[in-house]
Amino acid sequence: MTTPMLAENRGLSAAEVAKRVESGAVNQTKRHTSRPLSAILRANLITPINGLIGVLGVIALIFGGWKQTLFAGVILANIAIGTIQELRAKRTLDRLSLLNRSPARVLREGEIKVVDPTEIVRDDLVALEPGDRIVVDGPVVESRNLEIDESLLTGEADPVAKAPGDEVQSGSFVVAGTGVFRAEKIGAESYAAKLVEEASRFKRTDSQLQTAINRFIKLISWLILPVAILLIVSQMIDQEAFTDTIVSTVAGIVPMIPEGLVLLTSVAFAVGIIRLGQRKCLVQELPAIEGLARADVLCLDKTGTLTEGGMDVQDIRPVDGQDSQAVVDALAALRAADDSPNPTMQAVAEHLAEHDHGDPSWRVIEAMPFSSARKWSGVRFTDNGTWLLGAPDVLLGGDDPVALEADVLAAQGLRVLALVTAESASTTGGASGIEPKALVVLRQRLRPTAAKTLEYFKEQGVAIKIISGDSPAAVGAVAAQLGVDGAGDTVDARRLPDDPDRLAEVMEENTIFGRVKPHQKRDFVKALQSRGHTVAMTGDGVNDVLALKDSDLGIAMGSGSPAARSVAQVVLLDDEFATLPHVVAEGRRVLGNIERVSNLFLTKTVYAITLALLVGVGAIVSWAQGGEQLPYPFNPLHQSLLNMFTIGIPAFFLALAPTFDRAKPGFINRVLRFAIPAGLACAIPTFIVYLLSLNHGGAHIDTQTTAGITLFAIALTALAVVAKPYTPWKFGLVAACGGAFFAVLAIPPLAEFYELSLPGAWNTTAALIAIASGIGALLFWLVIRPKHHRMA
Repeated sequence: MTTPMLAENRGLSAAEVAKRVESGAVNQTKRHTSRPLSAILRANLITPINGLIGVLGVIALIFGGWKQTLFAGVILANIAIGTIQELRAKRTLDRLSLLNRSPARVLREGEIKVVDPTEIVRDDLVALEPGDRIVVDGPVVESRNLEIDESLLTGEADPVAKAPGDEVQSGSFVVAGTGVFRAEKIGAESYAAKLVEEASRFKRTDSQLQTAINRFIKLISWLILPVAILLIVSQMIDQEAFTDTIVSTVAGIVPMIPEGLVLLTSVAFAVGIIRLGQRKCLVQELPAIEGLARADVLCLDKTGTLTEGGMDVQDIRPVDGQDSQAVVDALAALRAADDSPNPTMQAVAEHLAEHDHGDPSWRVIEAMPFSSARKWSGVRFTDNGTWLLGAPDVLLGGDDPVALEADVLAAQGLRVLALVTAESASTTGGASGIEPKALVVLRQRLRPTAAKTLEYFKEQGVAIKIISGDSPAAVGAVAAQLGVDGAGDTVDARRLPDDPDRLAEVMEENTIFGRVKPHQKRDFVKALQSRGHTVAMTGDGVNDVLALKDSDLGIAMGSGSPAARSVAQVVLLDDEFATLPHVVAEGRRVLGNIERVSNLFLTKTVYAITLALLVGVGAIVSWAQGGEQLPYPFNPLHQSLLNMFTIGIPAFFLALAPTFDRAKPGFINRVLRFAIPAGLACAIPTFIVYLLSLNHGGAHIDTQTTAGITLFAIALTALAVVAKPYTPWKFGLVAACGGAFFAVLAIPPLAEFYELSLPGAWNTTAALIAIASGIGALLFWLVIRPKHHRMA
């Protein structure tokens, strides 16, 4: 199929666009910014845990009646709660993703029109300017010093100059110059369908927390199988009470399964997304919620993060002997020649407009756009020579009086640019024959919440590294205004060592870095990571993309470049730097509370496995010695009651509670150090008092109640330990759970329903002794012993 000829630089007509839309030649792919409804339902319905509990529920229903299947209600709770929270999170993500989507500019019928990227059709002429992310593939039609960063495609950090006829690919972005290219490969044909869509979609990637929990589940699965077989064999010895044996076997297997752990992990993440979404914080990958909670270093780009996006011209200072009118005319001509002015040039334009300085209409030979690597922009005019505007310490010599004056101004927190003429200049060869003409002094707008936010991170033990392309003096002055420690000891990044180890040492020892080039920001991140740090990085410009991509957590501003937003895991849609403490708090809430919940669920698994082992071995030994059958102490109905008040209800509230503890490594070890002694402290006294009660000759319901009271009291103590640090509502939660259980015992209809009875004096005494020993062992191993080791 041949491509029709396009009108020169006018783009497609409305009729041509309509024809392509009708034929399906539109840049549309299957976009999944979040999981579809079918995937959410499938993930919550069809799980191994739901299947296992469902099978056990059916067995309990057949052999024990409907009451014995109450434990299976956890399936319905898992499905309902998990699905509802994920749907809420999906709505939040989809809504925020639309806000975050960057529009495209296309040339149609000679006019630039702003359209959604999905409305681009084949053969559209797409206009480009610095910061634009390229979303379709095609050849360049026009280039005005167009430079493309293809590092996300090739790994090469150096920008690539593009001339007419050169190909541009989606996934790259514009760093300098302007241009136009023709959309040739769109939709599924473009690289965007494979790279950009994958990079910018919302993924359920495994986090460190989820990975650890999955390891627990696998380990528990291997333990449950042999223990369950042992319990089944031991309980099947007595064929006379076959029905009761089946029911008690189910009761022994059910508590081994950590049925709510995965659910509450998903719920905690989903609620975190919703909470942050309400603060206009878009989480593009789930692990990002815990990423900043783990971070111990936060690298901040000054411009756009600590300062607001705009600037104001405070003064234009001609160098002694220079014509002020010529200076103003040169600035106006530079602005007129700039197709895509950056914030600095926009501030200059606003200042000139306020003072009625119009375009002098100087004829342009060549425009050299601003580059963060060069630190200057410029224009070569036909009759007025070459003028450059950029960093004084780059364009001027260090001993130049004008450069020294610029340093004095920068030390006051002002942004200073030098306006110079040059005998020659190019984007590749630099400039020569420079003569200073004026200093342009700009005042940056500090974010009113920046100082408070920085103080928060200081209190939380997160090291701050402020990095900027501005002069070290200017960056240090801004840092000093914000109360940052070490603001007086600034580092010029042009003098940093290339050796990674030496660079890491400098990064460890210093806080403020100026004149940082884009590739150096990435080197900074890698250097800090090499020292074992978890690094978060903020940024808003194309010069931040490489560092955002390689950091442990990339945070972009919503008003930043599309390229920066596409690679960041978190986007602050309202540009509010003060939102970051809320991200930290949300991450810490997720990590801290899921650890608490894991402690509870795995304590239950440990005591269930231990009880099953003790009963299984005891039953086999008793049978071998010709003794009586040793049934499992509980039926499924008892387990439903115990689990509801020691794990189910309290775990749900604890999973969503606020917490402020900083995330620490070693999640698995800490949970095992809690769950194993706590589980043993619950199981062993329960088994002993159960045997004593059986040997005492009481009714079976009395022995079960005695064992149940013992297990509940010790498990409630474990809950009280997990709930630390204490607050009034946590005291209330533990007290309410304890009161509810004993209310069941005391109220005859409830006790009868749950097949329990108040024990007699002998059983009560035995239970109290067992409870005291279990609680004593639990507190010794989990509270007293760790505190003693810390003091030692």
